[in-house]
Amino acid sequence: MATAKEVLVPDIGDFEDVEVIEVLVAPGDRVKVEDSLISLESDKATMEIPSPHAGVVESVKVKVGDKVSEGTVIALIEAEQEHAEAGTAAGDGGGQEGEKDQDKDKDNDEEKDKKKEKDKETSGAAAGEQESAESANRPPAGSPAPAAPPVPELTPREIAAAQRGKGHASPAVRHLANELGVDLAQVSGSGRKGRVLKSDVQKFVKNVMTRSGPTGPVGLQMADFSDVDFTEWGEVDHEPLSRIKKLSGPQLHRNWITVPHVTQFDEADITELEDFRQGKKDQIAKEGVRLTLLSFLIKAAVVALKKFPHFNSSLAPSGDELIIKHYFNVGIAVDTPGGLVVPVIRNADQKGLFQLAAELGEASQKARDKKLGPKDMQGGTFTISSLGGIGGTWFTPIINAPEVAILGISKAEMKPVYEDGAFVPRLILPISLSYDHRVIDGADAARFTTELRTVLSDIRHMLL
Repeated sequence: MATAKEVLVPDIGDFEDVEVIEVLVAPGDRVKVEDSLISLESDKATMEIPSPHAGVVESVKVKVGDKVSEGTVIALIEAEQEHAEAGTAAGDGGGQEGEKDQDKDKDNDEEKDKKKEKDKETSGAAAGEQESAESANRPPAGSPAPAAPPVPELTPREIAAAQRGKGHASPAVRHLANELGVDLAQVSGSGRKGRVLKSDVQKFVKNVMTRSGPTGPVGLQMADFSDVDFTEWGEVDHEPLSRIKKLSGPQLHRNWITVPHVTQFDEADITELEDFRQGKKDQIAKEGVRLTLLSFLIKAAVVALKKFPHFNSSLAPSGDELIIKHYFNVGIAVDTPGGLVVPVIRNADQKGLFQLAAELGEASQKARDKKLGPKDMQGGTFTISSLGGIGGTWFTPIINAPEVAILGISKAEMKPVYEDGAFVPRLILPISLSYDHRVIDGADAARFTTELRTVLSDIRHMLL
């Protein structure tokens, strides 16, 4: 005859309201003494609550996401008769066999108490290790299969909590994995019973970052965005992405998550440069060409790139050397109705301002007419993205890998500058330099923008 017994949360130390992160049994499952019933996770440790009885689970009183403390009812178990009455049967024997059995049971109880104390002391490192739920739930050979329990409907919070339980690890390791965007279910644990250690997470990240795929380094696993029904709050329209955005989006995403971006912000005084440009505008217009600020920016960038060649380089796939280029092909981000494209002005160091202006006009027109070919957008060593014709101050342009830097230009404005004891109006250009921190450090970035400022403030430096 079986007896239904309540299983309570035992003494778990100073912890209260501890979250249930896994329920390892269901009604109808057969369990043995010390089989794990649930997993708990506090801010310091992960622990499992074992069954004090052998028998069949009659009902489970908690679910994933519940908070429990010492004395909370976990489940009802129909304890097996021979286990429930083992102590009485031994006592009734009255002879040496009964006494031996009692002594043996006492020894076993002492061993179990010692084991529980040891588990509490090492809960941060070893508690939480478990046999697979499948093994715990599988009935012994020859026994009738239990009836399938009803599948409960989980809330998003419960699902998230259940997912956090995948991959057996301590809270510290889970925290590290969350910071690095690692799915613990994909990490092979080297600890006892497959437990994931910090070194396993670090090794996994190293392997992922050094592994290459068809489009470059493979990124870490990230959670998908939730599928939100926006019509719940009002009317919406669906607009397909342009072909350019569909093609450039994955590249931009790859560059952003695989290149450690840092942006250096600065300002350049272009008052004299603008006076010179306005004076030459009519002359070049007779040839059907517009002399824009961008032509001067290309020339200034080439001067700075020659002085600081690391900005005109690429990081080798091995990651242990730089490929420094001795040619200067400057990409120009062009805004089109379909999205941004980047035609390349080749050998910019060998061309004058008027020639650069002519090529810029041709490239921009081809981009707007959708006539740019793949070769027109390949081979760049450095990119300039100009928003000066639109507005804004500073921004963080995304590096066009495998390049290591990109220059962002915003709208120039007249500002008062203190000179010789008085404020004078000067035309100030905001510049934003994003660079790959694996190749370039902050000091060199500041030197690069300082050189740009110097050249742009006095265009005679372009001749040096």
